[in-house]
Parts: sequence; structure tokens; C-alpha cells
Amino acid sequence: MKRTDKKPKVTVYLAGDSTVADCPPHEAPMAGWGQMLPLFFSDEAAVVNMAKGGASSNSFIDEGRLDDITDRLEAGDYVLIQFGHNDQKPYGTDPYTTYQERLVRYVEAVREKQATPVLITSAERRRFDQNGKPADTLGDFPKAMKALADSFDVPLIDLWSKTKALYESLGIKGSKRLFVHFQPHEHPHYPNGIEDNTHFSEAGACQVARLVTEGIRELGLPLSDYLHCERSDFRAGV
Repeated sequence: MKRTDKKPKVTVYLAGDSTVADCPPHEAPMAGWGQMLPLFFSDEAAVVNMAKGGASSNSFIDEGRLDDITDRLEAGDYVLIQFGHNDQKPYGTDPYTTYQERLVRYVEAVREKQATPVLITSAERRRFDQNGKPADTLGDFPKAMKALADSFDVPLIDLWSKTKALYESLGIKGSKRLFVHFQPHEHPHYPNGIEDNTHFSEAGACQVARLVTEGIRELGLPLSDYLHCERSDFRAGV
């Protein structure tokens, strides 16, 4: 959370999984995009990252994390909601039934507090097909979220499409820098090496956070007023 000496005019809460969450220091330079999002906001906005590694749309509710958010919500606040990676796993979550039903619970809970929910399709994994194009790994979950957003008139940021476009623009080699890749003994936090194409590096998390702010602007949300102007320094190293 960004801290200021004065009360912020708006608070942005994040609900999501490890691709959004703050990563602990011993996992650096792994980072969630929510960890970098405060860099793009002025001091008049606070970002509270409630995302948790391993969370699904269901477990986030069951663990009381949605209640933790709604208990603190004030009129005019925002809740950015991204789930899908862990809903894919064998937890009995169907994209067009149980997944959508849970998303409705988020939307209604946030709106009840006169705050604004924003649905965000999950960032795609870094995987390329035989033609060198980014592959689809998230099944029907992005489509199901889009359909739900249309039905309930919820603002939606299509981060799934935005990240696929980013990976394609950088290519197989260039996109590798967005993720956590180390050879054995190359980094003290990963002595055995790591090749992770789901979780972002700090540079990658910055780029994905930038895509989220791009989506906020495209939606024309009043939240846009609290964003910095486009900051080219966050493109460095990518």
C-alpha cells in the first residue's frame, strides 16, 4: 500500500491470485502486477493489495478476504478483481456457472458499498505455439468473465488480450525478461534455478501494471484522474 501523510481521496483494493499479489522479499525479483500498481498513481490514491498466492475466486471468499475488503470499502472506492489461474485447477469451477456465480458475488458486494468493481481477465502465461504466436492457456475463463461483465454492466479490462499482444510484440526471446528465469546459482534466491512462465519479474510486473492503467484510461473511469501521465521509465529494461 502506498502511504501518505494525508487521507487519500480514493482507495483501490485488489482481489486476485499470485500474479497480482505482493511477493515476499525472499522471492524477489518475482513480483505481482499489483505490487507495482502504486507506482502509477498519485499520492491522492491508495492501493491496498489483498491478492493472495494460490487464491481462486472461491477460496478468496471462503478465507474471508472479500469480507475484509468490503468491511473497509467507502463510497467511491474501487475493487479490481482478477481470478482465473487457480480456478482452472480441479476445484470444480466451471467457467460459465460456478465461476460466473462467484464473480457476481464480488460485483454485488462491492456495489452494495457504493464502490466500483472492475473485472480484469487474467494475464496470460508465457507460452508460444509452433508458429511462434502466444498460446491460449486459460480456457474459457476470459470469455466467461467478459460475458458476465456485459450482462451486469461491469467495467472490464481485458488483460488477457493485452498481455498476449505484449508477448507477441516482444517475441519468444524478448518476452522471457517479463518472467522469472535464472540458471542454477545465478541468483541467491533461486540456487537451483527457475524457469517460471506464469509469475512476473519486477520488470514484467511493471509492464503488466502499465497495461492495467491503460485499461483504466480506456474505460474512462474517474479513477483515471489519479493516474500519473504515461511514464516511460517503467518501460526500461524490457
